[in-house]
Amino acid sequence: MAATGKRTRRPAPKPPKCSDCDGTGETTEAVRVGARKGRATENRQTGLCPTCWGSGLDPNPAV
Repeated sequence: MAATGKRTRRPAPKPPKCSDCDGTGETTEAVRVGARKGRATENRQTGLCPTCWGSGLDPNPAV
């Protein structure tokens, strides 16, 4: 008789996180004021990560 066992599947590997935004999909920038000098203030603004476009995944994963 052949042994019949329960087959288990391995979970799919998790895609790597974006290195620029650490997987959050957002980056922060300092707010600059002033026409000539453009001095930075204590305020911050968030925006989409330009590398992964807000997905949080690495667009060029190492194979």
